[in-house]
Amino acid sequence: MTELRCSLLVIGGGPGGYTCAARAARLGVDTILVEGNRVGGTCLNVGCIPSKSLIHVAQVYHTAVIQAGPGQLGVTVSAPALDFSQMQDWSRGVVNTLRNGVAGLLERSGVKTLTGWARFLDGKSIEVASDTGPVVVRAEHVVIATGSVPTELPGLPFGGRILDSTAALALPQPPKRLAVIGAGYIGLELGTAFAKLGSAVTMIEAAPAILPQFDDKLTRPARTRLAALGITLKLDTRTTGWNETTSTLGLAGSRGDETLDVDAVLVTVGRRPATDRLGLSELGLRRSGPFIEVDDRCRTSMRGVYALGDVTPGPMLAHRAMAQAEIVADVVAGRANAWDKTCVPAVCFTDPEIACAGLLPSEVPAGVASRVTEFPFRANGRALTLDDPEGFVRLVSREDDHVVLGIQATGPGVSELVSGFALVLEAGLRVEDIAGTIHAHPTLGEALQEAALAAASTRSLRDR
Repeated sequence: MTELRCSLLVIGGGPGGYTCAARAARLGVDTILVEGNRVGGTCLNVGCIPSKSLIHVAQVYHTAVIQAGPGQLGVTVSAPALDFSQMQDWSRGVVNTLRNGVAGLLERSGVKTLTGWARFLDGKSIEVASDTGPVVVRAEHVVIATGSVPTELPGLPFGGRILDSTAALALPQPPKRLAVIGAGYIGLELGTAFAKLGSAVTMIEAAPAILPQFDDKLTRPARTRLAALGITLKLDTRTTGWNETTSTLGLAGSRGDETLDVDAVLVTVGRRPATDRLGLSELGLRRSGPFIEVDDRCRTSMRGVYALGDVTPGPMLAHRAMAQAEIVADVVAGRANAWDKTCVPAVCFTDPEIACAGLLPSEVPAGVASRVTEFPFRANGRALTLDDPEGFVRLVSREDDHVVLGIQATGPGVSELVSGFALVLEAGLRVEDIAGTIHAHPTLGEALQEAALAAASTRSLRDR
């Protein structure tokens, strides 16, 4: 059996894992990265990147369909055709380009990479089942960055026509009739995309609203767009089983039981930490449900063992994992660093998009007086010239000192505004700081300044 030694062993080559490994190696730490499949993880290979590729192509095709019918803004075209296999080839090309970039980054940084599945022997020793045989790696520090996997529903195990998000993105053709279970961000993104590609989509959600983590006003434009696309939305509805023979999905809702004839079922009810094969029982780490508890330096309850990303409590977002990764790399290299972030921004690539940073109005702590101001895209020149004026920018600020507590937006392209929202919060800016900053015209970003001006001018008049 081959035996290797290193200062740092990173288990998992996703955004958190490869970021941690590359940074640590550049800081002079002898680093080995272990990945069971392909570097880049779920996000790059079968998640964020291919799903956004699908969303983009779906919008291009949907626009062409409209232009071939009633036309759009004076533009008409002949009947469009969809070559789905060509779209998949393009998407795979994007993924390959980015994956090669990650592999190059690791190599340039001096990271040694092992392909195989890791299992703890103890807190300092890991056995890797590789294609060339077992390898034991002994390390001073170990990082668990194995990400997450889709959650199955009882009676609907993945396989065949029961799809997880990975299988949905690998379909050879859009299904004619698609049921999407779960109206969270993954379900809405993929369900909307397939509807634009011609699938008859039914969305099923057990909660009384889509995207239940957000308020109704923020999600209302997306729900309106679902109806415009012909998507059937069934809220307060649960699945009761799948009949493979008849291709029917059983449902139970407020109107009683029913069956739904579909060609495929996409289950998007959440994700869980991918830790099953790690042998964590050998370590006895402190857990919070299925998650590994960590402190502000991503240290677990065992000395020398760290965890980051989806295996730890918090939003399952690649950029959170990458931020944690930099902290771990610094700590292992002997540099001072700790988690002190004000917010982790989030984006739903729905139609229209939803972006959020900081506190929603409902999340402001009790006893803290706050003010909420909005500016609609219907009054924004750029949104009108894009012929997509649905949505708004909303700003939540503290009443006493005018410090911004949260910013939300829904509308065209607001995903590109969210980093600016996060910067406002991390810098601790007041509404007057935003209002007094010149924003280029005509841009969507002017809506943020207008929302800040509304708050600042109202307070100015009141204080006179």
